[in-house]
Amino acid sequence: MDDERPDVLTIGRLARRTGVAVRTLRFWSDEGAVPPVARSAGGYRLYDAESVARVELVRTLRELGLGLDDVCRVLSGRTTVAEVADAHVAALDAQIRSLKVSRAVLSTVAKRGSTVEETTLMNRLARLSAAERKQIVDEFKDEVFGGLHDTRLRDRMRTYSIELPDDPTPEQVDAWIELAELVRDPGFRTRLRTWMELNTPVPGQGRPPGASIWWARQIVQTVAEVRRGGVAPEEVAAAEVLSELFGDADRAAVLRSLEAGIEAGAERYRRLVARVRGQASSPDATKELEWLARALRTADRT
Repeated sequence: MDDERPDVLTIGRLARRTGVAVRTLRFWSDEGAVPPVARSAGGYRLYDAESVARVELVRTLRELGLGLDDVCRVLSGRTTVAEVADAHVAALDAQIRSLKVSRAVLSTVAKRGSTVEETTLMNRLARLSAAERKQIVDEFKDEVFGGLHDTRLRDRMRTYSIELPDDPTPEQVDAWIELAELVRDPGFRTRLRTWMELNTPVPGQGRPPGASIWWARQIVQTVAEVRRGGVAPEEVAAAEVLSELFGDADRAAVLRSLEAGIEAGAERYRRLVARVRGQASSPDATKELEWLARALRTADRT
């Protein structure tokens, strides 16, 4: 039959011409994506040169991830490739976002060795809607920053954006999970509120002695240089650094502020917020702050 009708292809010849398996071609044919142009006397499916081009198009669309229903709609003229592609891009974007969240949760679970309960909580926190995430952050801000005496500082902290973008990286999702757990902790809120009160100016008074540690990063940079030089907090050179940094300020007040910030985990909070926002943050200053606290305690005993 093939020799008599070289322009007609059996399903076997179509498979050899296109490289698509007979089984797949039969399925596509049954679904209407590549219908036969005729039937042989024995009832076998017959195809032509146009069928070859149709198979190539179906294969391309399927490799791009389109379902066979969408492929058939395109081939029948009920929609266009562009329209289907646009809808498929939106679906893929949603799938990619979901996969990123899943990856971040699983990565965090692996690092922490989390229990089933912790895994469930992390997954729920990661998949909160934007409105739900905002509510968690707003409640935290109201409790920690609401009612501070310095209205400018209070308003700046309360309006400071802590939002997970629509298309977050795994690192941002991971940071959000950790941050959400942190800001929901009543103990953390209390400790951070105490720290904020110790570092917020009272009307009619100057800035608290310890506030400069947190609002002026050059103090941390100075201590970092001293540590790199091998100076221990108990050495005389450390006392000289304290004099340079704080002059005749109330050292006890400075130490209270410093210890409150360390206990609250202010550095951890700062770095998590930066990661959620996708910003490059300054290096973790925990070691420098602990060095400074030891130096202040030593100076207080001498």
